[in-house]
Amino acid sequence: MKTIEKQFDAVQFMRQQRDKMSEKLSKMTKAEIIEYFKRRKGETTVKPCA
Repeated sequence: MKTIEKQFDAVQFMRQQRDKMSEKLSKMTKAEIIEYFKRRKGETTVKPCA
């Protein structure tokens, strides 16, 4: 059986991103969080494809 070395670990990446986002949002008020996501929505240009 061949062993394949992972070049990218999606689970680890997702956990890192979640932790980073949680830390950032924990320092914001509810109004700041809403404003943050409104701004992010306008900045995001990558769209998922089916």
